[in-house]
Amino acid sequence: MGTGSQGGLIGMLKRWLVSALGVWIGSYFLEGIDYEDSATLVLVAILLGLFTAVLKPLLVLLALPFVLVTLGLGVLFINALLYLLVGELVPGFEVDGFGPAFLGALIITGLNLVFGAWLNGGRGVTVKASRGGSSLPRRGRRAADDVIDI
Repeated sequence: MGTGSQGGLIGMLKRWLVSALGVWIGSYFLEGIDYEDSATLVLVAILLGLFTAVLKPLLVLLALPFVLVTLGLGVLFINALLYLLVGELVPGFEVDGFGPAFLGALIITGLNLVFGAWLNGGRGVTVKASRGGSSLPRRGRRAADDVIDI
């Protein structure tokens, strides 16, 4: 097994851990989200990870006009629908409607933002600001200095 597959496996395990933490936080703080035991929590995290990897891109593509009109906030609705779906499929995991599912998905999204650098192998988001007031490159400056690196 090469390093690429280990990095993929470790990245997937990290995402499942963050999802499990999000479900745990959601069930602790929100009315309407509950799970029976830690085995259920692990199963929920695995299914959320699989659905996010497989179904979410398809749903985003199908709902692309809605996602664009809502300036990306429509993705949160898709995440909530996936959260609801997992609630329907996993015995011992209860999600009492769209409101708790939306808030639970919002918690997981927030945790993904907080742990983003850890999830992406230490590559965080950096922004390079241009010097001067113009976004156009001046003589003697490279245009690469005026870009946002992510």
